[in-house]
Amino acid sequence: MTKTEFPFAAAFDFNKMFDPKLFDAQQMFAGYKLPGFDADALAAAQKKNMDAIAAANKKAFEGYQALAKRQAELFQQGIEELTAQVKDVMAKGAKDIDPTKQAEQIKSAVEKALLNLKELAELATKTNTETFETLNKRANEVVEELRTTFAKFGK
Repeated sequence: MTKTEFPFAAAFDFNKMFDPKLFDAQQMFAGYKLPGFDADALAAAQKKNMDAIAAANKKAFEGYQALAKRQAELFQQGIEELTAQVKDVMAKGAKDIDPTKQAEQIKSAVEKALLNLKELAELATKTNTETFETLNKRANEVVEELRTTFAKFGK
């Protein structure tokens, strides 16, 4: 895994946490005599955990960044449409305003706003789902790793 691309953690590389020169699991647990304990396997598992967390954070960051961008686009479109409608009303003058047309425009604006809200909610849901799936996948792997480890102790 390469360095993270997050601006708030640009100088931090998760892989350095498990660099054998900096982190020697065997040496850390050398004083403990636990039968069947594999410190290297523990370190590898923790590295996988950190990689999964980093991947989930990246998905969440990118997803919410896309959501914010789309929200800004929708806001800009709304302002442009409102400006055009105000210019239209101002050009016609108060005596030429058609209440039926105004009611249709309001109805259309409300329907569009609801569709936009639905789109934004779907983007947020997609981001949350992808982030959860990344963490859930690793959690299932951890359960399987534990099952395998405990099965060794039973023999």
